[in-house]
Amino acid sequence: MSEVDEMYYRQMGKIPHKRHTMFKKEDGTLFREQVMGTKGFSGTQSILYHHYMPTEVVKTELIGSYLPEYEEQGSLRHRLLHTDQIERKGNALDAREYLLGNDDLLIGTANITQSMDSFYRNGDGDELFYIHYGSGKVETMFGTLLYKPGDYVIIPIGTIYRLIPDDDTTKVLFVESFSQITTPSRYRNEYGQLLEHSPFCERDIRGPETLQTYDDLGEYEVITKTRGFLHSHVLNHHPLDVEGWDGYLYPWIFNIEDFEPITGRVHQPPPVHQTFEGNQFVICSFVPRLFDYHPESIPAPYYHSNVNSDELLYYVEGNFMSRKGVKERSITLHPSGIPHGPHPGKTEGSIGKKETLELAVMIDTFKPLKVVKNASAIEDGQYMYSWVK
Repeated sequence: MSEVDEMYYRQMGKIPHKRHTMFKKEDGTLFREQVMGTKGFSGTQSILYHHYMPTEVVKTELIGSYLPEYEEQGSLRHRLLHTDQIERKGNALDAREYLLGNDDLLIGTANITQSMDSFYRNGDGDELFYIHYGSGKVETMFGTLLYKPGDYVIIPIGTIYRLIPDDDTTKVLFVESFSQITTPSRYRNEYGQLLEHSPFCERDIRGPETLQTYDDLGEYEVITKTRGFLHSHVLNHHPLDVEGWDGYLYPWIFNIEDFEPITGRVHQPPPVHQTFEGNQFVICSFVPRLFDYHPESIPAPYYHSNVNSDELLYYVEGNFMSRKGVKERSITLHPSGIPHGPHPGKTEGSIGKKETLELAVMIDTFKPLKVVKNASAIEDGQYMYSWVK
């Protein structure tokens, strides 16, 4: 990725005129300055001003490992998982059902039905939630974000937050990255600004909408995820005690409906759908779009072998043009090493079609994805053979 990371400057609340200088409360005591950044002190960063020292921890405890257990190596095959069969529910941490992963990221879904009593932070990397359905808010140390269906919610490493759903269930596809998640580097200029040919721009990005500051004292738990384990840290003050902040690092939202599809006279390859990137993976958005307009074009994708990447698709809604028998909320995995493509009849059936209304999220990883053991309970074991007439 480029050394110039995405996002633009933002400021919320009260901050001093100059960084690393005295910033006093009304009673004459100091606000506590915290620098949060990536790549040491040379990457994206923000500076936050707390009512209390963020290091005031009165109790720490090891909760246990969170890493999923992967299945043993089996035959190389295409996989189909039906996540609508997952019964697990709870808050935004407890409801997570890991399904796939490798050394660069973990992928799963969650049926979020409860608010988080404790707060939470990921100390290993950024997190991304794709909101399939449901609404609610994410309270963070940078302020509150309101989410709705179709939102990608990106939460930077080390951000303390809690997710509070509205009355109904919030269904999410989540990615826990072990790196920073950014916009594609090829769509940014040397200053980090999104270019004219980018399928979205800064106007489409929503940061925190309000900054609510809490100066309450008392015991508040922050669950920290790092080094393969969950840890409990109890602070002696409210963790959302930030009076103000500024910088380029903060949680943000991009809605999939604001992705402007790139089309052409003949079928365009998957990179035109790219929306985000991390270390050794990319995330793409398949959205409603016009089909190819060459008079002899075939809108359905050609059969292809993934080049050094595994391809995962999460089906959101619509009739995906190259698949049959795949429901909403399903996940397909097409691993590198063997070809894949349209189901029988889908190539011919696409000819003459003018548009598609499909909506899906794709994750391509450049290291093989491993499947979690529990995923076999929701797998269609016949999917590999569904291309045989």
